[in-house]
Amino acid sequence: MGAYLQREMLLPDLALVSTSARTRQTWDLLLQGLGSVPNLRFEPRLYEASAGGLASVIAEAPDEAKEVLLIGHNPGLADLAHLLAGHGDRYALARMRTKFPTSGLAVLDLSGESWRELAQRSAKLDRFVTPKGLRGEGSA
Repeated sequence: MGAYLQREMLLPDLALVSTSARTRQTWDLLLQGLGSVPNLRFEPRLYEASAGGLASVIAEAPDEAKEVLLIGHNPGLADLAHLLAGHGDRYALARMRTKFPTSGLAVLDLSGESWRELAQRSAKLDRFVTPKGLRGEGSA
């Protein structure tokens, strides 16, 4: 997934990563493909957080961080993506709502100027990418 982010120029300014061992491992693997190191914050509040709890953490991100990467846990991450995605590619929305697998990536474009402006259905789902879908491209 890190190589995909690099190739697609989806480079985060800030990464918010849960403090669990598994999310730290995910971060380490992602970083190998990502190349550059964004500002990183290991955030204990992401562990087992609800969609609302995740949104609260994101709302604290500095406005200078235009791209934020969140590495946490389901069902909270999937619930947050469903809550925020008000429109976008209907096939990507349907796939995301059907299954949000481990290491799934929902790229959401938010309409506001500040992370504090997060609101239900305020984002466009730009794309939904899964590890299985990337293997189909020949790049795991």
